[in-house]
Amino acid sequence: MPFLSTATRDEIRRFYTLIRPHRRRIAAALLISLVIAGLNGAFAWIVKPITDGILVHRNSGILAHISFIIMAIFFSRAALNFSYEYLMQSASQKLVADVRQRLYEKIIDMPLGYFSASSSGELISRVVNDTGAVQQIISLTVRQLFVEAATTMCLVGYVFWLKWDLAFVAVFLLPVAFYGVEKISRRLKRISLRQQEKAAGIVEDLSESFTGVKIIKAFVREDTQKERFLKRNWDFYRENMRSVRVMGLASAIMEVAGGSGVAFVLWYGGRLVVTGHLTAGGFTSFLTAIFLVYTPARRLSRVNAEVHRVRAPLERIFDMLGLKAEPNDGRPIPEINESIEFKNVSFIYPCNSHKALDKIDFKVSKGEIIAIVGESGSGKSTLANLIPRFYEPTTGMILMDGIDIAKASLHSLRSHFGMVSQEVVLFNDTVKSNIAFGRPGADDDKIIAAAKAAYAHDFIMELPGGYDAIVGEKGARLSGGQRQRLSIARAILKSPSILILDEATSSLDSASELIVQMALENLMKERTTFVIAHRLSTIRKATRILVMEKGKILAAGPHEELLRNSRAYQRLYELQFSTLEG
Repeated sequence: MPFLSTATRDEIRRFYTLIRPHRRRIAAALLISLVIAGLNGAFAWIVKPITDGILVHRNSGILAHISFIIMAIFFSRAALNFSYEYLMQSASQKLVADVRQRLYEKIIDMPLGYFSASSSGELISRVVNDTGAVQQIISLTVRQLFVEAATTMCLVGYVFWLKWDLAFVAVFLLPVAFYGVEKISRRLKRISLRQQEKAAGIVEDLSESFTGVKIIKAFVREDTQKERFLKRNWDFYRENMRSVRVMGLASAIMEVAGGSGVAFVLWYGGRLVVTGHLTAGGFTSFLTAIFLVYTPARRLSRVNAEVHRVRAPLERIFDMLGLKAEPNDGRPIPEINESIEFKNVSFIYPCNSHKALDKIDFKVSKGEIIAIVGESGSGKSTLANLIPRFYEPTTGMILMDGIDIAKASLHSLRSHFGMVSQEVVLFNDTVKSNIAFGRPGADDDKIIAAAKAAYAHDFIMELPGGYDAIVGEKGARLSGGQRQRLSIARAILKSPSILILDEATSSLDSASELIVQMALENLMKERTTFVIAHRLSTIRKATRILVMEKGKILAAGPHEELLRNSRAYQRLYELQFSTLEG
């Protein structure tokens, strides 16, 4: 069969792992397809008694029997076709849902560095477009493969039984045609790979345009974006048309083979009837079978081409499912009772040569507020991202109460953290759901208490729907300060033992910043806090300040001490903090 001749054993094995949960439905559909193939072949067989019995010998006695048989064939085939279609569509839809779920779970479990190296458009395309190929191969390709292959074999068997020498010559063209189709169809895998890449580019453009529409309009770049999308759109169109040309050429080859076979049967078979070596009914039945066999054979050639076309997205799916996700094994981390310690920690980002962090050593006791200051690119955010293991240290280790966090369960470790960052992430859901994101199932009283502590309750009550108001994608229906206060309320409700505040107020105006700062102070009470700071008030309240430059800690200590003894801190203070005093 074409499918088996073009797919490797490894591909078949991996594909079987996808369909295995649904194998019973597919097996039932396969059995039904064999019966359908037999009924399709019966149409060629019944032509012989019709021609010889009615048209030649004018035997009216068989009319009722033949009419009943034809009606029974049509009714049976209709019922079986319905059952077959239902089973195959059910299997394909369930398979797509399973694969889409597995892809989503795999992507969401990948380490943070993976998302830095992959665009959101590409990942969306994997989940949406590539899974469409799985549905295609089940609902269309495998479906046609079963019925058309069985029908072809049934009809070929019948014509060989009827007149083997005539059948041999007539059917000889099929493998020749399939060979030509196979050679042409091999191009479809390369074309399909480019199609998926172009489709991912379109999704990426859409995602960037819709999320960045404010910047596009602010810089009057609508026309540029339109031109960019136009190019991507037409590139995708051209790849699709290449696929159409290859598919059309494969179909044309089968048409030529079919026409040639029918023409030969008509010429040679007609001579056998004239010389008396074949009855008129036998010839008509043979000719009907040949007409019927080339239709499923032509569809099989399209199946062969379709298989080549979907192999590329299937490989992408298998590659994705084979990626190594974040490990979640390891020992649980109990509450942090003593300290967090960096021991000779260095870190280098992938595809980078210089160290983002270089031999970091410091220890933090429970309840301390550690302010991290430094110029842009000094390693502040990198240091903060290592604590909850968003990235793994290149060398050295981080200890919590003496436990190496590299050996800890990620879920257990991260359950102790709360994070408020400059880039607020809210989901297109209700205010209540966003606050309770880190603590699902929290009751309304606790949600409201967290909102009040974050100075968010008053503005929430002014929203249409209050706590049931939808915030929009990324909180688009709220102001920057409102979004930040919701993220603080979310952290307060979770009640973590460790806080990471990554320049949480740097993008706010003075009025919003003051309110958010008060909310942050409520959040930091009695918690170990790492804060990437730019406000003098935060720095002054810090137990200790780490001064960073080029991935190293140049100095550490309280504000007044550093102001006296550290030139690097004095420079930062003059450039960034002194103007904010008062």
